Amino acid sequence: MAAIAWGDPGQGPWPRAAYLHFPFCHHHCHYCNFTVAPWNPRLADQWLAALEKELSFLSQPQPVQTLYFGGGTPSLIPPNQWDAWCRIVRHWLPLDPGAEWTIEANPADIDQQTCRRMADQGVNRISLGGQSFDRGKLQRLDRDHTGDQLKQAIDQASRWFPEVSLDLIFAAPQETLSEWRRDLEQAIASPIQHLSTYGLTYEKGARLWSLRQRGEVQSVAEEEELEMYLWLHHRLKDAGWDHYEISNACLPGHRSRHNQVYWSDQRWWAFGPGAARFVGRTRSVNHRSTRQFLKLLDAGQSGVAEREWLDDQALARDRFVFGLRRLEGIVWSEFQKACPTPLCESIERLVEKHAQAGWLERHEDRLRLTESGLVISDALWPAYYQVGVG
Repeated sequence: MAAIAWGDPGQGPWPRAAYLHFPFCHHHCHYCNFTVAPWNPRLADQWLAALEKELSFLSQPQPVQTLYFGGGTPSLIPPNQWDAWCRIVRHWLPLDPGAEWTIEANPADIDQQTCRRMADQGVNRISLGGQSFDRGKLQRLDRDHTGDQLKQAIDQASRWFPEVSLDLIFAAPQETLSEWRRDLEQAIASPIQHLSTYGLTYEKGARLWSLRQRGEVQSVAEEEELEMYLWLHHRLKDAGWDHYEISNACLPGHRSRHNQVYWSDQRWWAFGPGAARFVGRTRSVNHRSTRQFLKLLDAGQSGVAEREWLDDQALARDRFVFGLRRLEGIVWSEFQKACPTPLCESIERLVEKHAQAGWLERHEDRLRLTESGLVISDALWPAYYQVGVG
């Protein structure tokens, strides 16, 4: 069943990374359209049983170098379910020595007891979904913590975990450049080692999208959002941070090992509602509906809703686009060896066009985004997925 649902690992490198999705939150924030459901202890018991069944489809334990508990809000899981979750996962996905184990957490959940419980199981990296230190901005985003709670959570987490990461959102409704600067300065001054920053997107299905449709909130002007991103890039560089991916930066030596799997043509397992995996040559995504996913697993069926087998050209396109998300770019000669010749020639012509526009640059054997390319990168990728098609 695993090979049919997920792809045959014999078709490519075996995954050495795994993502597990915890589908529950205290409440659904206005900007979020992720696969989450309101916290329900009975439903959480069913989810735990389904997770164990889905993991058993592996047939035998699969050692991993990175393990990521995402959500949702994994930090809200109660102690008894936490211990059971860890027992199940550690059996099917044993950690290699020196492995990175990350868990996402809500600042309001972080206290000494919660941190101890996580650290005792071996979690060594915590990612705090703070989004902002500013009271008004947090209210507009419908977050359930305050700026003071976020500061306290960062301080508490830094006592227990060697790696603390923080998420921040910019270009929230009504946000100004000066307000964004204050948020970022507070992050840099805090004891975190890693920072993920995202321009607010209005996703269909999220409450903010509906509010904007009704004219109750307005997006930040594109020029202002651009200025916010460029200031972020320059400020991090001045502060000595390693801005290593479009949305991610860290103090030197503190990159997220798990996230780099996604950008470096590696494979990963994924389990839980809405979880997306890449095994062999197959990308597959589980049902987003938590109840539908639980129903399928309870019946002994696969939870996969969509799957796509990638040919050589599709693999090459993914390798190119995901690789260019890293600020260091890609090694062009290595990409040429892995890319079918006709497609590579078409991509190279498009690269030259984008280089002339000032969005890409070559440095010796490396191809990478320029500063101008960084801020419009999402607009560049569709062209590379279309080149050579048909």
